[in-house]
Amino acid sequence: MTIELVDVNITSPGRNFVTLKITTADGVVGWGDATLNGRELAVASYLSDHLASMLIGRDEDRIEDTWQYLYRGPYWRRGPVTMAAIAAVDMALWDIKAKKAGMPLYQLLGGASREGIRVYAHASGTDYAALKDAITGYEELGYTAVRVQTGVPGLGQIYGVSATGPGVRYDYEPAKRVENGRPSEERWDTRNYLAHMPGIFARIREDFGADLRILHDGHHRMSPIEAARFAKDIEPYDLFWLEDCTPGEDQSALRLVRQHSTTPLAIGEVFNSVFDYQTLITERLIDYVRSAVTHTGGITAMKKLLDFAAIYGIKSGIHGPTDISPVGMAAALHLDLAIHNFGIQEYMPHNDRTLEVFQTSFTFDRGFLHPGDRPGLGVELDEDAASGHEYTKAYLPVNRLLDGTVHDW
Repeated sequence: MTIELVDVNITSPGRNFVTLKITTADGVVGWGDATLNGRELAVASYLSDHLASMLIGRDEDRIEDTWQYLYRGPYWRRGPVTMAAIAAVDMALWDIKAKKAGMPLYQLLGGASREGIRVYAHASGTDYAALKDAITGYEELGYTAVRVQTGVPGLGQIYGVSATGPGVRYDYEPAKRVENGRPSEERWDTRNYLAHMPGIFARIREDFGADLRILHDGHHRMSPIEAARFAKDIEPYDLFWLEDCTPGEDQSALRLVRQHSTTPLAIGEVFNSVFDYQTLITERLIDYVRSAVTHTGGITAMKKLLDFAAIYGIKSGIHGPTDISPVGMAAALHLDLAIHNFGIQEYMPHNDRTLEVFQTSFTFDRGFLHPGDRPGLGVELDEDAASGHEYTKAYLPVNRLLDGTVHDW
């Protein structure tokens, strides 16, 4: 059969999502996530104004050929907008193929390689007492891994720390609704951060023991030599990984960090192509691949990227915060279940409004997720419910040093 209809849905049940709907001539519907935090409308336009007409009449079963057609055909390659648009098409076509086969997607990817998918929660607090409370709450829910972020003395609101106080429900959403058309701004001081964080990890180990898997996100804010020092300083606390310790554009910078530390490294949530990883993987400069299926060309591209990483003993750590829709999360979970080199999955539960719009089949049980066995991706968009949530402009903040210099965010 062929693709008959291509529609783009924009909804904002608490945050903005862009969802692609592909309908075949025989009425099978597939869904794809095209959400790019703070630049949602750019991807929506790319899909509706450029790709939709290219898809009508194509054979929905030719997924690999369609991926290459959309990637190579327009000449302009890569970039987050292009790759998010391609990802949405790719997810929707895999959703259709699995629905037509009458099986969950992971079965088409080779079947399950594990019983469940270990996930990590996001624990944060403006001070250690609030952070400890959050970690305790997550342990009570069965989590065995937490990403920890905390306030830094001398700084105000910073990335990864909830402004609403302690609690087990991680509700920090950095994309702020805007009224004046401009993003909010935060202040940063790396020296204070480097002095403060090792002591936080020491207290976590003292209070929670050696079994808890601790993850931490540097969010691109350190120079290579600062990252090398930090990775070495925190070695005694046995982190599961240190994420995005330095900006990833310069892949060679990770060589310096590796020379000084054995702390495992994760990177890549802002990457969108296997070529962003080529040096990092072949030189074994990282331990975990952090890309999102939504931003890296979809299931087809991520499967190839993770198979490439597997050759070098590098594992997955797929990006999965709430700026990935339930459709994108489902795509990640099917890959997580099927691939051999799975590491861990990021998990931020979506709010109730989002889950009224996106009807999901994946389940959480004591620190593990499963995508479910509904045919396809296992997520359906309620278009009537989605129409009740109008898009509202929201931007990620800009980061500045204390002297006002724009810094990495």
